[in-house]
Amino acid sequence: MKPTARSPIGVFDSGLGGLTVFKALARRMPGESLVYFGDTAHVPYGSKSPEAIARYSTAVARFLAGRGIKLLVVACNTSSAWALPAIRRAVKVPVIGVIEPGARAALAATRGGRVGVIGTEATVKSGAYPKAIRAVSPKTRTVSQACPLFVPLVEEGWWDGKVVDEVARKYTAPLRAARVDTVILGCTHYPYLKKTIGKAMGPRVKLIDSAEETARETERVLAELRLRAPNRKLGNRMFFASDAPERFARLGKRMLGAAVKSVKLHPFDA
Repeated sequence: MKPTARSPIGVFDSGLGGLTVFKALARRMPGESLVYFGDTAHVPYGSKSPEAIARYSTAVARFLAGRGIKLLVVACNTSSAWALPAIRRAVKVPVIGVIEPGARAALAATRGGRVGVIGTEATVKSGAYPKAIRAVSPKTRTVSQACPLFVPLVEEGWWDGKVVDEVARKYTAPLRAARVDTVILGCTHYPYLKKTIGKAMGPRVKLIDSAEETARETERVLAELRLRAPNRKLGNRMFFASDAPERFARLGKRMLGAAVKSVKLHPFDA
């Protein structure tokens, strides 16, 4: 069935981190219905092979497409870096990733042309952010750093404290040494550690969260396709997880600042 303006937007991430994008979408377009899938059975994607990332991502994308979505937001940097072509082949709706919106926001923010990128091992290995930045601004220097412990810390609800401070200081040391003035939070989990990362980097460094830019891009694409839902009433919100839905609901409430009333379990083998 052909999507209409009232069809929902699909959003997915390897776990809970994509709720930053979900929240930005809901705030920017309150009339849109949103369906979120957290692949909590396979989190984190950042330590997986490219083949596994593509396999999990396309399985989730097909599930959301089956829910009648009109557009899919891949709210996962690792999937955006490694699996967008496979996802676009797997579904027949427009697909938006988070890499290019984040890169554009960083280029708009940098003052000295030195941009740091922090992300999962897979995202950093892909070189997706430096490539996206060079495509627009070849002279901008990028320094990338993998931060593999950040996703498990966020998924456990450890957003601050001495241990998190020490991990952040160690991970960001190469960026401080390179004197970057802008840092892309290259994983949708990382905004929950924004205060800690900001403290490690110092007050003069701008932190880029791609969620707002991704929401803006989503709004633009829907407007072009004439698929924007009217804001006359609040859209529906639906959540799925591939494992531990009760835990998702508990942490999701903390992340969204509102009750996640129901999380449906949808396990899958991919």
